[in-house]
Amino acid sequence: MMEIRHVVCCVDFSDFSRRALEHAVAIATWYEARLTVMHAYNVPLATLASTPFLSPAPMDAVMLSPADRESLQRQLEALLPRGTATSSRIECRIVEGDVATEILAAAGTADLLVVGTHGRSGFERLVLGSVAERLLRRAPCPLLIVPPASPDATGTVPRLFHHIVAAVDFSPASAPAAAFAMSLAEEADAHLTLVHALDLPPAVETWIVESEEGSSRLRQWRQAASGRLDDLVPPDARTYCHVEERVEDGPASRVILDVAAERHAGLIVIGAHGGSALDRMFVGSTAQRVVRQAVCPVLIVRGLEPAAART
Repeated sequence: MMEIRHVVCCVDFSDFSRRALEHAVAIATWYEARLTVMHAYNVPLATLASTPFLSPAPMDAVMLSPADRESLQRQLEALLPRGTATSSRIECRIVEGDVATEILAAAGTADLLVVGTHGRSGFERLVLGSVAERLLRRAPCPLLIVPPASPDATGTVPRLFHHIVAAVDFSPASAPAAAFAMSLAEEADAHLTLVHALDLPPAVETWIVESEEGSSRLRQWRQAASGRLDDLVPPDARTYCHVEERVEDGPASRVILDVAAERHAGLIVIGAHGGSALDRMFVGSTAQRVVRQAVCPVLIVRGLEPAAART
């Protein structure tokens, strides 16, 4: 069983981060985990006046004053849902420096990192050369991305994650993602759908339509994929949650989103490949399209287990 002992949620005081914080509080409360709520203040640089004929003037970091820090701390505590501000398991932190660096440092001891996004166009701008890109590439623990369309997290984990859709492409990252999804489903007594997309090239699709051999081969591929999905589910997992396997034809992102919509999913889980493969994954890829279009939270699970997760 996967364990979540420490959740980190980074906020920027927007409504989007408030929704992410609600999810973080619900998850931390359900797992009786510590929750670190942090705001990373990006230290701007103040440039002294200069002329075109002179070398650039020295630049000094503009740090928070004690009064500013105290004000931000109060704002951070005010974001917490009613009745949780005094919890000994919740820590509110204001940090200064490079935003992505500070968040990644805090996530180093976490089992789950929770962030909100600012919508499709906002996420497009964030994906390249941004804080979001660095988190996606380098987060040392599973990353829960809460899109603007996600409903408010007003209930417990079983209510939030009543149905989980886990995408499986049979890459090395699929097994940890499926295992994490199954653990959440067992914990929440939820329904779990493991879905694999047969994303075939147009030429192969034409061959399937126009030939009996192609149709026969497609049936074999579907059966083989169903068998591999079934192999991912330990026998005891079906005791604690309802698991179904789906093999669908079409582009992976469309299949994932369609199944999630059909099942009214509360969570989508996708495995991340890490390293340079993650670069390819998030530039015009399945995961990027799912994150941008999902109406429920998306959990990105890297190939390695979270630090405190053990069987």
